[in-house]
Amino acid sequence: MASSSHQETGTFGVWDYLVFAGMLFISAAIGVYYAFHRGGQQTPKDFMMGGRKMTAMPVALSLTASFISAITVLGTPSEVYRFGAILSIWAFSYVLVVIITAEVFLPVFYKLEITSTHEYLELRFNKHIRLCGTILFIFQTILYTGIVIYAPALALNQVTGFDLWGAIIVTGVVCTFYCTMGGFKAVIWTDVFQVGIMVAGLLSVIIQGAEIQGGISNILNDSYHGGRLNFWDFNPNPLQRYSFWTILIGGTFTSASIYGINQSQVQRYIACKSRFQAKMSLYINLVGQWTILACTVFCGLAIYSRYHDCDPWTSKKISAPDQLMPYLVLDILRDYPGLPGLFVACVYGGTLSTVSSSINALALVTIEDLIKPHFQSLSEKTLSWLLKGTSVLYGVLCIGMAALASLVGFLLQAAVSIFGVIGGPLLGLFSLGILAPFVNSTGAFVGLTAGFVISLWIGIGAQLYPPLPERTLPLSLITDGCNITGYQGNFTPTTEASFSTSNFQVPSAERTHLMDYWYSLSFMHFSTVGTLVTVLVGIIVSLLTGGRKQSLDDRFLLTKDDFLSNFDFLKRGKLILNPQPYPMEDGGTDNPTFSYTEMYSTDESRKISQPC
Repeated sequence: MASSSHQETGTFGVWDYLVFAGMLFISAAIGVYYAFHRGGQQTPKDFMMGGRKMTAMPVALSLTASFISAITVLGTPSEVYRFGAILSIWAFSYVLVVIITAEVFLPVFYKLEITSTHEYLELRFNKHIRLCGTILFIFQTILYTGIVIYAPALALNQVTGFDLWGAIIVTGVVCTFYCTMGGFKAVIWTDVFQVGIMVAGLLSVIIQGAEIQGGISNILNDSYHGGRLNFWDFNPNPLQRYSFWTILIGGTFTSASIYGINQSQVQRYIACKSRFQAKMSLYINLVGQWTILACTVFCGLAIYSRYHDCDPWTSKKISAPDQLMPYLVLDILRDYPGLPGLFVACVYGGTLSTVSSSINALALVTIEDLIKPHFQSLSEKTLSWLLKGTSVLYGVLCIGMAALASLVGFLLQAAVSIFGVIGGPLLGLFSLGILAPFVNSTGAFVGLTAGFVISLWIGIGAQLYPPLPERTLPLSLITDGCNITGYQGNFTPTTEASFSTSNFQVPSAERTHLMDYWYSLSFMHFSTVGTLVTVLVGIIVSLLTGGRKQSLDDRFLLTKDDFLSNFDFLKRGKLILNPQPYPMEDGGTDNPTFSYTEMYSTDESRKISQPC
């Protein structure tokens, strides 16, 4: 394995473009097929009722696909390469998240038959709290979508020389058009197809990597000697970037804010035909999560094994750690026409559907939650034009966010930070509503504001003054084995000198305690802080403002019966959802405009979330 051979990476051939184009074509064809299938224009009611007939298996695959985007495929292996296989501890936090979602959030959302998570906030608190939830959701989604557009464009640019900004603008434009297609079934089946493509793309890298390195045992051996198999680091210090506790606790809070309350994921499992099927979909999805995690962690170890004596990042062959995966693909798969194309299809697969559904969700949430309540006399035709207009506007905004994403640095960290800073306080808000009957709208509002301000403060502080290497503990990267004849440039022997999380840094002559402790908190814990501050402040303010005096409908809370219903199958064969249609007129919602809303928005929006 001559290291000099790493200098020549392959290029994209005709077959690669064909495989990539085929993936785009099939995804679009599924969307178009369902757009015109059975007369195309379904009424909102058909659309909704169709949604309540899903079974566990396709929904489980859809949940997995929603959670994976280009950020998982590119970000996780590069983090493993630089910080070690400790990321596989996420497997434990996935288990906790699925249990919390299935036993705390799902029962309440399911019995209320709501289509929008923000609708719950109005039922439990008031419309002002719902507005806060909607605005935070829009903000979070635009930020995240920008990163999701940027990630595969970066990969394409690295692998094929395809112009970076060309790729970003094409993605944004294609999605802005594409997002008017589809419907619930299209979304589900596109997801199932894309999970297949992603697993195929990752497996091709793993199999060929193992063959070139002389077997899996060699990869593990190299990783062991390079300190990459660092599974058990029980340091309780929350300032350390990755340890068993930061990933278990921080990862659980971050993922719970996605699975438990994020519009896109909740819509998936609420669409099942019975509560039993909904819970099953979450538990089956766990297997999908583990499979993808195992594949991406192993890809990271394969990258390390291949380049352990000549790091492509510090030797300036690539400009960012997130390009490691495409670099490896062109290095090891260049003799197999079509396989680099399969990998790029794998990266791009998650992106198109994520972005199109994000744009669609944003447009619908804006119209339904922000415009309709104030302008109730708008005609259907005006609304449909407004929808198209806001879709285009959000398409442009997301492309603008992609430009900002290019300054952020590490993809996985950026995605987890966004979900932490905004998702954490929202998770706290919903937890207060469902678990604490004495919390009133004053407490909820003050708690949400406090949680958001504090997590935003840490998030921005950590971007401006990144933690020092002794906090982040990057593992050593070596360039001794590089064939550096004729190479002009400066080498940095370790990551210490070149380690930086963002381009927004403020040069500081001396670091203060605030920077060394508060801003150095592991980015995995942003969500933990946001959630806990929201919950504590919410409880204290509610108790001070007479929250115990309010009387609440039990349907808005998690009750003992919700847990006992798990055992209903012992009494009756199985649970069947009450077959009555969604109660539009008689109670259940304060705002009748919802009947149209999120049903469209959320079915389409199923994939906003997927950092890791």
